[in-house]
Amino acid sequence: MNIADLIQQGEGYHLEFKREDENNDDFAKTIVSFANTDGGKILIGVDDSGKIIGVSDVDKLMLRIDDIALNRCEPPISIFQESINIEGKNIVVVSVDKGNQRPYKTKSGQYYVRSSNRCRQATREELLRIFQSSKSLFYDELPLNNAQYEDLDISAFKYFLKNYIDIEVHNEEEIIHYLANFHLIEKETLVPTLTGILFFAFEPQKFVSEGRIVCAIFEGTDIGDTVLETKSLTGKIFDILQNVDSFFKLSLKNKHNVKDFLPESEFEIPLTALREAVVNAIAHRDYTINAPIRILVFANRVEIHSPGKLPNTVTIDSMKIGGSHVLRNPTIYNLLLKMKMVTDLGSGVRRIIKLVKQHLNKDVEFVANENEFVVIIPRSVE
Repeated sequence: MNIADLIQQGEGYHLEFKREDENNDDFAKTIVSFANTDGGKILIGVDDSGKIIGVSDVDKLMLRIDDIALNRCEPPISIFQESINIEGKNIVVVSVDKGNQRPYKTKSGQYYVRSSNRCRQATREELLRIFQSSKSLFYDELPLNNAQYEDLDISAFKYFLKNYIDIEVHNEEEIIHYLANFHLIEKETLVPTLTGILFFAFEPQKFVSEGRIVCAIFEGTDIGDTVLETKSLTGKIFDILQNVDSFFKLSLKNKHNVKDFLPESEFEIPLTALREAVVNAIAHRDYTINAPIRILVFANRVEIHSPGKLPNTVTIDSMKIGGSHVLRNPTIYNLLLKMKMVTDLGSGVRRIIKLVKQHLNKDVEFVANENEFVVIIPRSVE
């Protein structure tokens, strides 16, 4: 699309008009917002209505914009400028790519993002997601400032060390050493991190309300049908997973066979596949979103809803072939790995697909959108 067509289209998510007499701070805000979001163009010499008014000195303006991108944006942002003559008037087109050093801020310390046809300050949640997507911060390693060291169940942590790491600790200094090295507390302040709270707090949901799993059983095949039962599973992650297992055993059909004179249970969906889907949700969900994981049991299927869109570069197709192993929550994943609840191969989705295909001769469905990732496992309908 040429510049005249862009102007005709009007300001939008990737386009902003500016007069040359706008102040430097406003230019910096717009450059930062494009770099933090999805890139875009600034047309200088066009007013808000789309009228071409031109610029007085192209070279002087370009030098000024370069200086703003270099000295009023942190870190400095690379831009590309060109001048175009339209209707006998010169305008400057400033192209800003989505930055690879996000998040960017203005010299005054403010972070901006693009929203519709304007720039605005980033919310805390948006900023955290930008940090996460650029891998400059992992949310599961952040300390929770409303929690204290005393909120941790140290006996549970000692059990973890002894049974999964084969380490016995004998004094508080050793305990703090291992807690810090597993990123479960902040070393200087001893404040527990998100992972420390989820795995080892006496009451994890007191600090992380979204760190629970909500389960529901529906009479029919639609979420609007009668709800037969709901449960909110809370506690430490290990306890939640045990309760999830019990929930599946109570809500799914179970066929009893006799083998070698002993009864043998066979659930309609392999429990291993269901556990894998739930553990993956715990390991990879977006904890900046204040929503629980949901398990919905319908008459014809089971759905596991994990809050947040897929991490950068991950697609459903790449997951199906085991080609994705991008960690959004490496500390949580590491503890699950130590507890032998996940593998370090990125093969969980392939395992789910294979087990369901072998057992039911049906396909697992995956749905990804901006708000959540859903695994849909068919039931054996008789």
